[in-house]
Amino acid sequence: MGIGVDIIRGQAIQTIGDAGHLERLNIMTDSRKAAADSLFVPLVGENFNGHHYLKQAIEHGAEAAIWMEREPLPDKIPDGFPVFFVRDTLAALQNMAKSYLNQVHPKIIAVTGSNGKTTTKDMIYSILSQSYRTFKTQGNLNNHIGVPLTILSMPENTDVLVLEMGMNHFGELTYLSQMARPDLAIITNIGESHIEYLGSREGIAKAKLEIVNGLKKRGTLIIDGDEPLLDNIQTNVFQIVRCGFGDQNNWRITDVDESVTGSRFTLNKQTESFHVPVLGRHNVKNAVLSFAAARILGVAIEKIRYGLEHLSLTKLRFEKVKGLNGSVLINDCYNASPSSMRASLETLKTLPGFEQRVAVLGDMYELGRNEEALHKSVAEIVKAPLTHLVTIGDKGAWIAKGLQEIGGDETLEVHVYPTKAAAQPYLESLLNDKTVMLFKASRLLALEELSGKLRAKESTNQ
Repeated sequence: MGIGVDIIRGQAIQTIGDAGHLERLNIMTDSRKAAADSLFVPLVGENFNGHHYLKQAIEHGAEAAIWMEREPLPDKIPDGFPVFFVRDTLAALQNMAKSYLNQVHPKIIAVTGSNGKTTTKDMIYSILSQSYRTFKTQGNLNNHIGVPLTILSMPENTDVLVLEMGMNHFGELTYLSQMARPDLAIITNIGESHIEYLGSREGIAKAKLEIVNGLKKRGTLIIDGDEPLLDNIQTNVFQIVRCGFGDQNNWRITDVDESVTGSRFTLNKQTESFHVPVLGRHNVKNAVLSFAAARILGVAIEKIRYGLEHLSLTKLRFEKVKGLNGSVLINDCYNASPSSMRASLETLKTLPGFEQRVAVLGDMYELGRNEEALHKSVAEIVKAPLTHLVTIGDKGAWIAKGLQEIGGDETLEVHVYPTKAAAQPYLESLLNDKTVMLFKASRLLALEELSGKLRAKESTNQ
């Protein structure tokens, strides 16, 4: 594991110390985390400067460091400790990633979208691992730092690299795509995430389409074919594959059957079905985007079916766990936007076998000047068979207010709480073996802290 010292030397304008014994080094950017045989890359931000922590990095396994030339070296470092001086450590990190990609030369799949990036990435990995040595973005390291770190972490024998790419401003996906030069690019959907910075859903679509700016010639763009904002892509440089529920799609989802154990579906009215152990029609679409990528890479249908069936998702993405008193809790609280919240609520409505379907909804962020209206828009689908709406936080309360303004379902019990702690006793009183409870909000609210207090002891994923 690790990258060769030749790649590191290629970034240096000057080197001190003895690097002759070094062959391959892992990358360390956080001096607090132990990483044996590593190269310390101190990054600089508005409120931090990694150059202040070289001693700590050495204690945690750093064998060498890249160093910004204008930063002073600490007085006391081990004799002969190798230091590679560069003009900018972040640029050096990104350039090393490009060099390492050229050396390993894997097939590259880049995944972006307002929602579903991580789930789709996990699905692709689960499928492709049956046929190829596959590496994927860990967690959601999907920005200008996370993408190069992912690249530099992949084993040297990697066949396929699956990169999640995120953004919240114009230009960011262009940079990431041109760094990675993907063979396949996937846009999962166009929602409202980051609308504060991008102005409109049209702006979001424009920013997401930047992913093609680094797409290799004769590459393939796989998209949500049901999204009108992606209808008019004009190109003679790359192929477009559309996936979704409408008749216009190359891969058309048919005959969806959902249960508490997951979703079963067919494609193009064929008789053979696929099963994914996750809930929601939106996740069926993510599965089909993954299917399309796998078919382009020549993976057999049976291996795709096996990969989907044995999927392991990153936590907090429609994660189903056992709650107190035999209840079922659904943690879908890694992040939220109005469109993803609506998709989760529609899924909650379809789950069979429950008498109480409780939606615990909280604040959504980065929605810009229309944030109140966007929260209220969720209220349109808060209706039977949902039985309870519980909102948490000042922004979450707008959902309940929206329900009141439209004269919502009178059979629905609605409770508004300012904090997670305030909501806990009431939520706990609802839990029994006929209750399913969904938790959905933006990351900052950390609703998993609340759901964790309502979990059965020693609960594991079902």
